[in-house]
Amino acid sequence: MNKAELIEAMAKAADCTKTQAGAALDAFCDTVGAALKSEDKVTLVGFGTFSVSKRAARVGRNPQTGKEIKIAAKK
Repeated sequence: MNKAELIEAMAKAADCTKTQAGAALDAFCDTVGAALKSEDKVTLVGFGTFSVSKRAARVGRNPQTGKEIKIAAKK
């Protein structure tokens, strides 16, 4: 299911227009994104949990050459 199909399904389920459903979906995504940027955790029972995980810096290998490369830490 892509975003357009999700908006259409939301509009039918909530008996509202596609524009209103799209605005609600965008507001949801923006709110969850803002919470994740401030490193909060968003838990929706029965749907899922969204959180930011941290990865430490490590040494990897280029699969084509076998040369070691440094991989930076990231979230």
